[in-house]
Amino acid sequence: MSSKKMKILVTGAAGFLGSHLADKLSIQGHNVIGIDNMLGGYEDNIPKKIKFYKIDCCDFNKIKDVMTDVDIVYHCAATAHEGLSVFSPYEIGKNNYLASVSIFSAAISNKVKRIIFCSSMARYGSQNYPFTEDMSPNPVDPYAIAKVAAEKTLVNLCELNKIEWVIAVPHNIIGPRQKYDDPFRNVVSIMINRMLQNKAPIIYGDGEQKRCFSYIDDCLDCLIPMLDQKNLNKQIINIGPDEEFVSINKVAEICSNITGSNLKPIYKKERPQEVKHATCSANKARKLLNYQTKVNLNDGIQKTFDYIKKRGVRPFDYNINIEINNDLTPETWKKKEI
Repeated sequence: MSSKKMKILVTGAAGFLGSHLADKLSIQGHNVIGIDNMLGGYEDNIPKKIKFYKIDCCDFNKIKDVMTDVDIVYHCAATAHEGLSVFSPYEIGKNNYLASVSIFSAAISNKVKRIIFCSSMARYGSQNYPFTEDMSPNPVDPYAIAKVAAEKTLVNLCELNKIEWVIAVPHNIIGPRQKYDDPFRNVVSIMINRMLQNKAPIIYGDGEQKRCFSYIDDCLDCLIPMLDQKNLNKQIINIGPDEEFVSINKVAEICSNITGSNLKPIYKKERPQEVKHATCSANKARKLLNYQTKVNLNDGIQKTFDYIKKRGVRPFDYNINIEINNDLTPETWKKKEI
């Protein structure tokens, strides 16, 4: 933890990752400013101790104004809809690439000391796993392409203007405050929200696609040192576990056990451009950040369940329009079946 108190801007501060991060930084005594357009967040996520602005990251002039005298920027905001990006590439592209460029430009014009960008494991695409940071990105969908383009723009602008940068690569984060009424993303939260409404989990393809899931607190333990740890400048670091590499079928089974549901999954046609097996190596995070997984998958899903049950089930909110509606578009989205 940094002993020096700083002025820090966190984007996506009403969202899942951003709200937890802003909360933790403010508790440590930093002066935290949060921004969010509320597309992917909840009002009760916003930490009480921060200065909050409802602003879209693409609104460059407003962003530039609120960033006056800011020391550090954490860019967590994202429309992190990887599967949907194949069918809504304009909205997802705008909110991930152009929004990021707006944040980076405002930060550099205000001469911040360091920008920490939360990218995505989607950057790796389909290649040999576990993914390591020295691999060339191989994005296979518009969301991933936007994230990689944002990374390249960040490095380009920061190198030119002598601003420090760090790229964090979280993957499949779960836990309290995650938006669980979003029909397009967050498989664990979708399954729990459905099961609590006595609806069977929906699985695309055969369910044998495999992922690693990261509990929110384990990610925060990696993000906080990125604030000012000297040897992290110009580093790309995977943050998240690599111990429990599980199938979506197994995730559904765990969710079923925790919710007490005995509903068999409904299998739908596989989604286009979905990577079959994706997991990252955490070796670099262990070396540079002393990373260790403190919350296992079962406990992480249990904590996510407890949050959703306490807050109350919600109908799914189809708040992003499908731009390309054709034979490839999942029926569950077209017919709003989730």
